[in-house]
Parts: sequence; C-alpha cells; structure tokens
Amino acid sequence: MTSDLSASPARETIARLLRPASVAIVGASASPGALGYQLLANLERQGYAGTIHLINPRRAEIAGRACLASVADLPEGVDVAVLAIPRDAVLETVRALAARGVGGAIIFSAGFAEGGAAGLAEQQAIAAVARDAGMVLMGPNCLGMINFLDGIELSFVTVPPMKRRDGPRIGLVSQSGAMAVVVATTLIAKGLALSYYVSTGNEAQSGAEDYFDYLIDDPDTQVIGVVAEQLRQPRRFQALARRARAAGKPVVLLHPGRSAAARESAATHTGAMAGDHQVMRVLAARAGVIVCHDLEEYGDVLELAVRYGTLRPGTAIFAESGAFKALALDTAEEVGLDLPPFTDASCPALRAAMPDFVAVSNPVDLTAQGLVEPELYGRAFAALLGDDRIGSIVLSIIQTDEGIADRKFPFIIRAIEELRPATPVIFTGVDEGALVPERYIDALRALNVAYFPTGDRALRAVARLAGAAQSDVDEAPPIPSGAIHLPGEGGVVPEYRAKQWLAPLRIRFPAGQFAETAEQARAAAAAIGYPVVLKAQAAALSHKSDAGGVILNIADAAALDAAWDRLFANVAAYDATIRLDGALIEGMGARGTELIVGGRNDPDWGPVVLVGMGGVLAELYHDVRLLPADLPRAAILAELGRLKAAALLAGYRGSPALDVGAVADIVMAVGGLLRAEPRVREIDINPVLVYPEGQGAVALDALMLLA
Repeated sequence: MTSDLSASPARETIARLLRPASVAIVGASASPGALGYQLLANLERQGYAGTIHLINPRRAEIAGRACLASVADLPEGVDVAVLAIPRDAVLETVRALAARGVGGAIIFSAGFAEGGAAGLAEQQAIAAVARDAGMVLMGPNCLGMINFLDGIELSFVTVPPMKRRDGPRIGLVSQSGAMAVVVATTLIAKGLALSYYVSTGNEAQSGAEDYFDYLIDDPDTQVIGVVAEQLRQPRRFQALARRARAAGKPVVLLHPGRSAAARESAATHTGAMAGDHQVMRVLAARAGVIVCHDLEEYGDVLELAVRYGTLRPGTAIFAESGAFKALALDTAEEVGLDLPPFTDASCPALRAAMPDFVAVSNPVDLTAQGLVEPELYGRAFAALLGDDRIGSIVLSIIQTDEGIADRKFPFIIRAIEELRPATPVIFTGVDEGALVPERYIDALRALNVAYFPTGDRALRAVARLAGAAQSDVDEAPPIPSGAIHLPGEGGVVPEYRAKQWLAPLRIRFPAGQFAETAEQARAAAAAIGYPVVLKAQAAALSHKSDAGGVILNIADAAALDAAWDRLFANVAAYDATIRLDGALIEGMGARGTELIVGGRNDPDWGPVVLVGMGGVLAELYHDVRLLPADLPRAAILAELGRLKAAALLAGYRGSPALDVGAVADIVMAVGGLLRAEPRVREIDINPVLVYPEGQGAVALDALMLLA
C-alpha cells in the first residue's frame, strides 16, 4: 500500500485526534450492526464527556441526539470526525471537513490503495487535501483508536473493560486493526493497563511512526507496542526506537514476513541470504527494539516489559520435576537464556533453605516437597533475593486441580507479600488447563507477578526482554573516511576491480595480477610463482565456479596456456553471450577453513554485514550471522562464537584455534565501507580462508554491486 508520509503531522494535531474534546460521526446510524451505530454506542458506554455531533441527512435524531444534515452544518474547529460512510463519499467529505477546520479524520472505509490503481489515486487525493489543510488522517481501512486514559473509544469494535487502570501503561500502534483489537484484548485479560490503541490502516497521511513518536513523549505511556507489516520510514523508526530507549520506554515489535523468500540477487551470496525481514530484525534490535517471533510471544513480552521495565541477565528457575528441569535447560539453551550455575559453595543461603535431598542447581528441582512443606517456596526464592547474579526468578509450579492449588498458592502469595522482592518473580504453571481458581492468579498479578500457563512461554519471553537489555550498548566504531574511491558507473564490479578498490581497507588478498591475454598471464604467473590459479573475470559472471571459470593448481607455463584456452571455452559453453575482460592470476595458497564475509546496504533500513561458514556451499548450509554494520570488534567476536560451527573456529578435536580476530577485522572493514559508501549495495568476500591463531586470514574472492 502506497502512502505519502513525506510531511508528518504536527504533534499538536495528533494530540487533538487522540484526546478530542469534540467528535463528529459522519454516517451516524440507528441500525444495530452499522459502524456508525456501534461507534456512538462505544462513546456512550465509555461515558465520553466531550461534544458529539451526529451527521445523517435522513434522520432528525438518533438515540435522543439531534442529527445534522451535512458536514457543512458543523461548527468550526471540531477536533476529529469519524467517517463511517461508503468509499465513494470519502473524498468530498474530507474536503468539506477541511473547509470547516476539523482537526483530524478517522476513515473506516476500505477499497482504497488495497483495491487497485483507482483506489490508490483516490487515497492520494484524500491525503493531499488533509496535508494542505493541516489535518491528520488515520486510515483509511482502519478500525480507529481507543484512548483508554479518557475513555474515548473512536472505533466500531468493542474491547473488554480494563480490570486495572493504575500503574504503568502500554501504548499500542498497529497497522492491522484486527491485531490491535486482539492484542488489546489479550493484555486486558492479563490485568494490564493501556494508554492508547491506534489502528493506522493504509496510512494515507499519518503512519505508525507518527504515533510512535507521540507515545515516546506521552507521560501516561511506559511501554510501546508496534504491529507492522511494512514500516514505511525505517530510518526514522530506528531513530525513534533509540529515543524511546533513552527515555526508558521498551519498544516491542511484531512484524510478519519472516517466511517470505529472500530478495533475489544477481550478484552475491549475501544478497540472497540477507532477506528484507532479516535486515529489519537485525537493525531494529540494534536500535533497542524487542522483535517478537509470533503473536503469543508478543503479548508475553509486552506483559513482562510493562511489569518490570527491563530484566537484568541471569535467571533462576525453581521447578518441581526433574523432567521439567531438563526441558527448561533445553529451552534456555535454544533461546539464549542465561542461567547462572548454582552450587552448595556459590549459594550457601539456598543450600541452607533446601532439604538435604534437594540438590542445589539451576534450575532447582524442589521435587514434591512443596506439598509436604509449602513454606519451602518462600524460603527458596528468599534465599536468592540478594544474589547479584539473578535478574529474575521463575517459579514453575505443578498446579493440577483446585485442591493442589489451595495447598500451594497461599504460601507462595504470602511469601511474595511479605518479602516484596525487588527481583522480578514470574509464576508459570507446568500443566496448562489445570483448574486453578481465578482468585489466585488475580492475587499474583496484583503483586506484579506475571502468570504464564506454561514454562516454555515464560522462558522465551524472559530471554527476549533480558536479551534486549544487551542491545545497542556497544559503542559504534567511527565511520572511515576516504577509504576507497568508487567509479561513477553502477552495476556488478568483477573480482579484479573489487580487489583493487578494497585494497586500502587492509583486507589481505593473495598475490595476483590481471591479464587480458595469454602472454600477460604467463608474465604474471612467472612474477607470482607457480602453482597459480586462473579465474575468469567479467561483470556478467558473478559466480565463476558455476561456469567452470576457476582453474586451480596450474603448475607451469605450458599448463597455464592450456588452462587459458579451457577457461574461455568453459565460459562460452556456459553462456555464449558473456564476454570476459580477461583473467586474474593468483598464487595458490595453503588450505584453510572457509568463511564468508559480506554486506548489504538496504536502501530503506541501512547497512548490515554477514559472516559465517563460506565457500560454494555458503547458501546451502546457511550457517551465518547477520550483524549491524556498526558493531565493534568485541561484539563481532561474540557473534562468531554463536555460529553453529563455532567449535571449528575454537579448535575442534585437537586442531588449532583459528585466527577469528583477523576475521573480525575483515567484518569491521566491510561494515565501515558500507557505512561510508551507501552506493555499495552488496559486497561478497567469499571464501575467506582462516588460518591458525596468529596466521591471519586471506580473502580469495571479492565481488561488489554498486548503485
């Protein structure tokens, strides 16, 4: 869906829409089920204290309220008009609203940009009218908004009443109206407070970023949730996320699209492996955003964020089953949850609190002793409250039925009431569907203890929130200046030219020379020294090995002449339209472990770097890490340690540890290049041969795509 968000609405205009003192309903109706009927019912149910103007030319009154015949009859300066009318009437209505100085309009009507070229043109015309008049438009094709602070429900759907109105609040911004309702309903059911939900729809003139911007400065919003299928201003979104982080407001994002095929690329492995959604996730996380995997996780993380703000790393788990303890360890490893090890020596208070037959470990298996000695629960987590290694405590309790719940919950609740722990305590059942009286769950939530039906969900949410505390804390290295001078023309840059331009970055390449003729090739090989490798060079030949364009271990001049002829014949047989510039002759080096280093400058989101196991099977194995281009060296080394094949780099079964520092230097060089030169759309350095520690790394191939 195309939008014109080139000029964002003023904050004051958005404030009028979100906190209106006067509302006009264009298309007010007395028919139950009609959008205009439900909208009025929602306002009255919430006890809206402002002025309501109803517009319906066919009725004199609705529900005891007088109706106006047209927009022209409105008083000057109504704060917001809600349009519950057919699409064909929207453009003229917006013009009429602009003439009456209405501050904003919420458009429920669908069939605009999502309906084809004609609808798109009409949507753009509506946006132009609003922009010229200084109005703000929400939608079209949206479900409107709810201001939970003032009880203003400008939507035709109804959400459950909030159980809780005090404490920190969540502000929701969603392009999808349905998801806004679903998430709001989920959070209310968890006993959480909301400030706003905003459904932006097609975003003709105002978008998710505008409302995100507003919520950062809103004193009544402490956590911001965003649901987006397409963030239309990605760089602004990143800047806003950093501002929210500085303001101490966690930002949680749900962004569908991870299953979409990666962007097709004619040039590099990196372009094929670094899809749009992956780039978004990496750079949003670098800006401090918590990017969630699915709708369930999204609601879970929002709950933890609004209850606890952030979580320090280090989680202690108390369980009541050896099998669940093992499952928790599996999940923790999968999601990267930090479980500090517990021993009798490192946790003397915990040892003293436990029966002799309960081993001190993390997770701690309390066995069934809680049924016999329910005071154990309080003693158990009280013993850890002063431990600096612990940022959160998860109680994973078997609930079963009301009788078991009556035996356990009162002691757990009483202990939390008495201890009032500063360390966040999270309660999770193990047996989803257990018959637990609602009063116990409500009591836990009233004590600011999150309640989860299953342990797996809780551990994933804790890992997401605790992990976010570590993002964007590493200071970015400076952007290099004057490193390379790119040519004026764009397109694929073949290897021999790419290596010439990359040389100032101090990336180590094999000794080599470019040759246009067999005679030049012989001279180059003599200067380099045999054995050599011969590589075909042309912008149209991105992947040389596919075309037989690489010939290895050429031992002497006679073999070089034969290889030269064979090289050209191979490429001609592969694709007769390719015309080679010539060939690159390089010395054969020692074998090493093959890695890939690459990068991509996404025109919307910005630069990312890719590093992982490389060679011709790079795309097949896909053992890579996609990184922000501004990571410092220590963070890059940590990411290399997260590769599936990281053991090979560290020294596997007696083999020497590899020079990962040299690889990190190449990654930093590529990241610096992408940050300094936005014209570099893609770069591929593959393979990079890595040698034992202290012996460095050599980049065998290089390919670039310029804008």
